[in-house]
Amino acid sequence: MQVTRETKVHDLIEAYPFMLDFLAGLRPEFAKLKNPVLRTTVARVASLSTVAEMGDMDADELVVAVTDEIARHEIHTQAPSSSMGAADEESRTRRQAVLKEIIRELHEGASVDDVKARFDALASEVDAAEIAAMEQALIAEGMPVAEVQRLCDVHVTVFKESLESAEETELPSNHPVTTYRRENEVAGEIVSSVRCGLEEVESLAAEDSATVLEALATGIERLLDGLAVHYTRKENQLFPMLENHGIEGPTKVMWGIDDDIRARLKADLTTARSGDVATLLGELPKTLGMVEDMIYKEEKILFPTALEALSEGEWEAMAAGESEIGFAWIEPPARAATPGPAAVGETTTGAASGRDAHLPLTTGALTLEQIDLMVRALPFDVTYVDEHDRVRFYSEGDRVFPRSPAVIGREVKNCHPPKSVDVVERILAAFKAGEKDLAEFWIELGGTFIHIRYYALRDAEGAYRGCLEVVQDATHVRSLQGQRRLLEWE
Repeated sequence: MQVTRETKVHDLIEAYPFMLDFLAGLRPEFAKLKNPVLRTTVARVASLSTVAEMGDMDADELVVAVTDEIARHEIHTQAPSSSMGAADEESRTRRQAVLKEIIRELHEGASVDDVKARFDALASEVDAAEIAAMEQALIAEGMPVAEVQRLCDVHVTVFKESLESAEETELPSNHPVTTYRRENEVAGEIVSSVRCGLEEVESLAAEDSATVLEALATGIERLLDGLAVHYTRKENQLFPMLENHGIEGPTKVMWGIDDDIRARLKADLTTARSGDVATLLGELPKTLGMVEDMIYKEEKILFPTALEALSEGEWEAMAAGESEIGFAWIEPPARAATPGPAAVGETTTGAASGRDAHLPLTTGALTLEQIDLMVRALPFDVTYVDEHDRVRFYSEGDRVFPRSPAVIGREVKNCHPPKSVDVVERILAAFKAGEKDLAEFWIELGGTFIHIRYYALRDAEGAYRGCLEVVQDATHVRSLQGQRRLLEWE
C-alpha cells in the first residue's frame, strides 16, 4: 500500500493493523482511534492530512513517521526469523540498538578498532535485513544520508562473515534479480580484465604503454557504459518497489554510492585517454574496489532484502518494465507477453466510448487516443508531478533521461540522487509558495546539449497543482543558423 497525505485512516489500519497502536501512541489526540465506533465512521473518510491537523502535526511528518514504522515492521516480520519467539525478537531489538550506537560512534570519530569487540560479538547474528533496517532507522532519526553512505563500507566489511553464510535464493532465469546477478558476473569479469591491464601498464616504460593504455580505456568505458544501465535500472525499477514498502534509507545510501562510482569511472576514463599513468595507478584501483564492493552489497544486502519484502506480483510488474531502460552486457531475458497500453485501457474502461469520447479542454476537445498520440510525438519529453510531489505521468516519446512504469506514484525526491534532492525540494517549495513559476537549467553530456525546464502549474484560482518537467535534446536546435522557410520544404 502506498501511503500519502490522502490515505484514509481506516484503509491504513485495515492494511496494517499494528498502525492502530502506533498512531494512538504518537499523539494523545490520536488515542481516539481506539474507539471502534470512531474507526468505522469518521476514520473511513478522514485522511492522514486530517488526522495530522487534529494532533497539531505536520502532515508530511506524519506520513514519514507512518512509512518508517511500516518499514521497520515489515523488515522484521518478512525476515527469515519472522517466526521467532518473544526472546528472539527482544534479542533482535537489542542488536539494532547496539548496531546504531556503534555507527553513531564511528560517525563521531571512533575508529573501527575502538568498536571492534562489539562488532565481533554481533557479526555472526546479523543478516541483510538487519543492516537495511539499521540504515533506515539511522536516517529516520536524523543522520545525514551522506554520512550513512560514508560509513556503509565499514559496517558491510565488518558483517561480511554473517552475510556470506546466507544461502543464495534459487530464482527463475527471467527473474529481475537473476538478471541483475548475470550483469554483476560480467561486471566482475570486466573489473578483473581492467586490473590485469593496469598491472601491465605499471610494468611498462612510458614509451611502450600507449597500446595497453588504449585497451585499458576501452575496458573502463565498457564498464562505465554497462554500469550506467545496471544502476539506472536498479534506481528506477527496484528502488521504487522497495520505497512502496517504506524501505527508503538503504536505497538513498546506495544511490549516492552509485553516483560516486559513475563519476570516478568517468574521471578514470579521461585520465587513461590523457596518458597520465601515475594518476591512473593511484585512482583506478580505488574505483574498481568500489565497483566490487557495490556488487557485494547488491548480492548480499539489496537483493536478499528485496526478495523478502516484495511480492510475486511486484516482481512481475518490475520485469515488465525493465526493457524501458535496457540491460547491461547481456541478452534481454525471455518474458511472457504482456498487454500493451490499448489492451490495458480496454480492460479498465470497458466500453469503447471511454477511449473514443472527446474530453473538453480549454481550447478544443480530444480523445484519449489523440492525447496519447500527441504526447508520444513531442520532440521533447515531459513528466508531470502532482501537488503532493508524486510522479503521475511521463511521455514515452523521444526521452533524454530513462523512465519506467515503476516511477508512477513515486515521490519525486526519490527519483533523484541524494546530492540533488535538496535542490529539487527548494524548487518545489518556491513553486508552492508562489515565489517562482520556472526553474531552468542546461547541461552538456558527451557533446549533447540538454535543456531542462520545470514549470509550476496553477489552477484558475492560482492554487498550485503540480510541476511539469520538460527535457529536450536541443543540440540540433542550437546549431541552426540562417533561415529555412516553409516554402523551401521538400
